[in-house]
Amino acid sequence: MVTAQSQPQSKETEQYNVIGTRPIRHDGVDKVTGAAQYGADINLPGMLAGRVLRSPHAHARIVSIDTSKAEALEGVLAVITNADFPRASDEVIDTGEGTAQLNWVLDNVIASDKVLYKGHAVAAVAATDHHIAEDAVELIEVEYELLTPVLDVRDAMVDGSPLLHDGLHTGEMDGSKSDNASNTASHLQFTKGDLDAGFADAEVVIEREFETSMAHQGYIEPHNGTAYWRADGTLDVWTSTQGAFVVRDSVAPLLQLSPSQVKVTPMEIGGGFGGKIPVYLEPLAGLLSQKTGRPVKLTMNREEVLLATGPTSGTYMRVRMGAKRDGTITAADVHLAFEAGAYPGSPVGAGAMCALAPYDIPNQRIDGYDVVVNKPKTAAYRAPGAPQSEFATESVLNELAEELGLDPLEMRLQNACEEGAQRADGFTYGIIGNVECLQAAQESPHWQSELQGPNRGRGIAQGFWFNIGFESSAYAQVNGDGSVPLVLGSTDIGGTRASIAMQLAETLGISAEDVHPHVVDTNSVGYTQVTGGSRTTFAGGWAAYECAMDIRRQMEERAAQIWECDASDVSYGDDAIIRGPADEDGNVQQFTFKELASQLVTSGGHIVGRADVNKTSSGPAFATHIVDVEVDPDTGKVDVLRYTAVQDAGTAIHPAYVEGQMQGGVAQGVGMALNEEYYYDDSGDLKNASLLDYRMPTALDLPMIETNIVEVPNPGHPYGVRGVGEVPIIPPAPAVRAAIANAIGVHMNELPMSPRAILDATVLGGD
Repeated sequence: MVTAQSQPQSKETEQYNVIGTRPIRHDGVDKVTGAAQYGADINLPGMLAGRVLRSPHAHARIVSIDTSKAEALEGVLAVITNADFPRASDEVIDTGEGTAQLNWVLDNVIASDKVLYKGHAVAAVAATDHHIAEDAVELIEVEYELLTPVLDVRDAMVDGSPLLHDGLHTGEMDGSKSDNASNTASHLQFTKGDLDAGFADAEVVIEREFETSMAHQGYIEPHNGTAYWRADGTLDVWTSTQGAFVVRDSVAPLLQLSPSQVKVTPMEIGGGFGGKIPVYLEPLAGLLSQKTGRPVKLTMNREEVLLATGPTSGTYMRVRMGAKRDGTITAADVHLAFEAGAYPGSPVGAGAMCALAPYDIPNQRIDGYDVVVNKPKTAAYRAPGAPQSEFATESVLNELAEELGLDPLEMRLQNACEEGAQRADGFTYGIIGNVECLQAAQESPHWQSELQGPNRGRGIAQGFWFNIGFESSAYAQVNGDGSVPLVLGSTDIGGTRASIAMQLAETLGISAEDVHPHVVDTNSVGYTQVTGGSRTTFAGGWAAYECAMDIRRQMEERAAQIWECDASDVSYGDDAIIRGPADEDGNVQQFTFKELASQLVTSGGHIVGRADVNKTSSGPAFATHIVDVEVDPDTGKVDVLRYTAVQDAGTAIHPAYVEGQMQGGVAQGVGMALNEEYYYDDSGDLKNASLLDYRMPTALDLPMIETNIVEVPNPGHPYGVRGVGEVPIIPPAPAVRAAIANAIGVHMNELPMSPRAILDATVLGGD
């Protein structure tokens, strides 16, 4: 059972009237009554059903595709392959989770000359119903020339390994590329200090190797996309996405349209966690609609989701860390090799930046490699890259503490980064809550309690994510009754529309109930980046703040017009009272917000506030997690007995949503730690492409998750926001690993730490 016991560690929110409260979420009633409209609910006149033919092979050359039988089937109106798309250039586009060459984006949507993973789309059909569409794809005949699949990141990096892309050369940070083609798409390196000198100063050095499996985001709603190519040459798209503008800016060039010709409407979303950022079905639906002149809807089934959409990266990692006897860490050397899947673009860069981020280690080297393998192109998954890299580094730090006989929490406090510390990638921290999280964990009843019983252990770990803002927009209109409709471009995940609306309400000095947020299409609001990376409450809230300040300025001007005075003599107070100069009788003139709102139409018209922001500042956030487990030595099963998550939220805008994000992150992190993996055979066939076999945790697998919200406001945000959603998925795996080691004395070096893996380690000697 998952519940929350939140204990905020700051009184900063007491200065606010709306921020820090828990208003009812705007979409709650529609979602619990079934009225909310999701992508699969779209039903347009004349709409056709689409279906995709997918490759049964992990690596093969497409010799020929014969669609004639499918095209002849009654009820089939169109069949498309990659050849039907305009030729895509190697132009680099923003994909919402990084950048990618346009031709690779198209080839991932539908294969050209080669299929690069089982489930790779090869053709798509549109028919009058889904049964005919399914029959049609079975009639498409594809001749393949089988090639050797490359499934392990280490094998892929070896010279002479079968190449996925003949033209791929390893890119370095200075812009140079390798002479020979390679499966290693890029190499990055961050350094700090003198690594050799740091290890020379160390009195204890530990080196470990780690492997982690690909893991799925676990969203419940499958991917879907509906498109209608209108007679005027414009394209309407309805889809389940974390970023409508990213969909627009991917679909438009793939179909040789301008962005102004494509309108994307984001539907309510049934989970994303990063996996709903890339395009998969939308370009196919668009082209099928162009060919048929009718709307076309495509929806994946669960097997397709697991086979053909982006999981997080599998990895091979090596960490060497040295420390003095007193616990001072002197040096760390980190090697990260991340699977990108079939096309370049793993989150190894983010993983490298986060790997040692909680600690002020004077001498560091972090190498990261982005490597293509014959698996689905990876996608973002909650703090992309960080759960893997920090699993490795946190695990070695725990072993160092054990070897030195030190309290692992005290050792973290001793080496914790604080204001002024610099990461290996060059970033210097401002005010952060890292130490405060560790101290709150140290003082928690969980850490203070004694753990009793055989085969039980306790573990601890840190987590870090950088939380960067980027582009967001917010438009709001003041109605005559004082209500304020708020227009947003950010898909609502985890209650973000409410968190943004609360910041607008706080700035205007009105109640949260008077603000009515709406997520709209790409033609109705300014450019807004994806809902992801813990940027939405940060950047969307900043846009709402500036939008509200625009309204305040206009309200002052309107009041001045009514009072026939200079606008500089009017002030809008935080209590939503607009005050002006004294009247002829010496009385100070004033309006409440609603009083002035009621006079807007007769005094010049409605007021509309607008803000389009691009905030490149960040809100670094940290978390400390404590976990107790019990290990069954006979079966290898691990039961999580108790869990405490401590996290710096900066300012908890809506504490219930913060708690929910912390709990959800823990649940997903525990899943990655203990059960979740993509299991491939040697041919590249995914053997567990169903939720029956892909084992995600349920409420029965989790104890009460105690949440402890620390609030160290971010000075780089109007309301101190940092971002919440990424950090809590990071500490669970290394914390659980430490708890297992504490329970049975075995250090696990792979994820997941499944019963099979634990029995292998205990029976075969583990470490």
